[in-house]
Parts: sequence; C-alpha cells; structure tokens
Amino acid sequence: MVRVSGALSGLLVADFSRVLAGPYCTMLLADLGAEVVKVERPGAGDDTRAWGPPYADGEATYFLGVNRNKRSIALDLRADTEVARALAARADVLVENFKPGTMDRLGLGYDALRKLNPGLVYCSITGFGSGEGAHLPGYDLIAQAAGGLMSITGEPGGPGMKAGVAVADVITGLHAGFGILAALRHRDVTGEGQHVEVSLLSSVLSALTNHASSYAAAGVVPRAMGNRHPSIVPYEVFQAADRPIVIAAGNDGLFRALCLALDRPDLADDDRYATNAGRVAAREPLVADLNAALATRSADDWFERLTAAGVPCGPINDLAAAFALAERLGLEPAVRLDGVGQVANPLRLSATPPTYRHRPPSLGQDAEWVRDLLDD
Repeated sequence: MVRVSGALSGLLVADFSRVLAGPYCTMLLADLGAEVVKVERPGAGDDTRAWGPPYADGEATYFLGVNRNKRSIALDLRADTEVARALAARADVLVENFKPGTMDRLGLGYDALRKLNPGLVYCSITGFGSGEGAHLPGYDLIAQAAGGLMSITGEPGGPGMKAGVAVADVITGLHAGFGILAALRHRDVTGEGQHVEVSLLSSVLSALTNHASSYAAAGVVPRAMGNRHPSIVPYEVFQAADRPIVIAAGNDGLFRALCLALDRPDLADDDRYATNAGRVAAREPLVADLNAALATRSADDWFERLTAAGVPCGPINDLAAAFALAERLGLEPAVRLDGVGQVANPLRLSATPPTYRHRPPSLGQDAEWVRDLLDD
C-alpha cells in the first residue's frame, strides 16, 4: 500500500457506502491520510454520480463534493463477493449503509467478516437502527421529519420545513467518523475491532441539543420560531435601513453594549430587560424597540459599529459572499484538486494537517490498483 502523510496514514478503509452520510465520513478519514477504496455498482456507481444539475465538466458536483482522496473499484457484490471479502480482510475499517441485513445476506456482515479479520472496525449507518426500524428507508428528508427537526424549523404556525442542506446525513457522517476513531483507539489497546452502529434518527435527536434537552429534561415540546431563539433575546434577525442583519447578544453585558451602540441606554436600564429571562418574557416590545433603532442606519454601518462595540452580529450572506468572507479571514475555504474545485477540510492540525491527494475518481478507475493491493 502507498503510505501517505497524515494522522490516519497506513489505515485502509473499505467504503461500501453511497450517497452522503457514509461518503462524507470516509472522505474526512481520507483527508486525514487513510487510504479509502470506494466500492461501487458496475455501470452506475454511487447514486450521486447522477444527481445533477449542477455539473462541473459533466460530473455531478454532489458526487464531487464528498468523494475526493478515494480509489474506485466497481464490484457486483453478488458475483464479486470474494473480491469484496478479500478487501474487507485487508481493511482496518469498513463503512456500509445498506438496508440492515443486506450485507449479511451477501456474506459481508460483521459476524462473518470478524472471523476473517478480528481487528476490523465495521461501521454500519442506518436510517432508524437495525432493530424495529430496520425496514424504514434511510433518507435525510425522512429523518429530518421523523426526528423532529422540521417541527422546529420555519415560521411559527407554518408547515414543517427542512434545513437547506441534508444535515441529518452530514451529522450522521460526523458521528460515524467519531465512532470509528474511538473504535480504532480501542483496537490500538486491545487488538480487537468492533461493530460501530449509528442511525440518522439518533443523530438528529442528539444534534437537536437544547431543543431535545428541553423535552428529555423538562417535557417541553419546542415549536418553530423562525429565526428566533427560544431561550435567548436578542438573538435573531433584525431589519436595518436597507437589509437584514443578525444580532446575537447572548448575555447581559452584550445586551448593554448593544443598547449603548444603538444610542438607546434607556433599554439597558429598563427593569424588564435587566436579565435574559426578563428579555425572553418581554421579547415583543424589546424587539420592536431594537428594530426601530436599527432602521436608522444601513446594515453595513451597524455591522461596523456593533462589531467595534464587541456585539456579535453579521450579514446574511449567500454562498459566494460566505466563501469571500472566509477568504478575507484567511480560512482558505476552497482548494483545487487536479482542476476540480473542492471545499476545504475545516480541520487545522499543526502536525498532521489534511491532505488533498486524489480528485474524486471516475467509476472503477482504480480496479487494477486495488487488485494488485489484494494480491500482495
């Protein structure tokens, strides 16, 4: 195997996943140095190869966004089972997101493969678990709906609204990567692999954090509040003279700084607004007063003035402006890899930073490389 620089250099990942949660997870592992072999369906490959527009030089940008640094081999898992088993026998990590039971029927389930490879870390990503929910389809939209995320997203009283990106898949991919790294640490100590399982539903519930806690700890069922926060005021979108601006004054000191910057010290001295709990209770009159003050200047003027006062605020950017902001801040948000634009890995590691080695592969392009690896 070719050794590459990175925190996970030397690890071989057999990636039997497709679409988003699994491929996102394995791309992050690959960015950190793991050698990832992506196993795809002959003739079609990963579903996202066909998910366009948009396209970049004829390739779906959806696929390009989560499959860099990987090798591709096309295998019919019914006919090429022995090749797949040989790959799993060599691998340190296997990731799959088939419907529960599918890999078992193919002879590629955890119980079968652990006999070939006791140190294998085997990660299964499902929609609703491998028990009573095994038959339910694992789609991000369904998970956002069934997991409660849509019920707290959108305007009050409106229909459920999904997030603008497949956050259930992305969060699940992150949880999967976290679980894999924990299992690898356990293997470092014991030499034993294990089965890592993560579901879209459980990941959504975990990611709902304060909202989920309000129900788990207090029995409170939160509802959609638009851009408002249920527990912090002011923490929402306000209207300046020309366009909206977001302000997040999350404590009493920041609220006072906001009021002084708005030339409204009377609001800071108003007993109704002395504490965050009071501001939440008196949200409507306070927001009306703040909007009246903000209407006197442009969003850019307020951004400069409030930032100078230490008040967290910002514009509502589109993606072009968001990338431009990250560039101005020196965050290097994008890279080009063999001519393909890519969103940079957000991690910054001082000794073993992410690397960008291979552009997203064409279907089956590395079959010879993989078979040579298995023949070693």
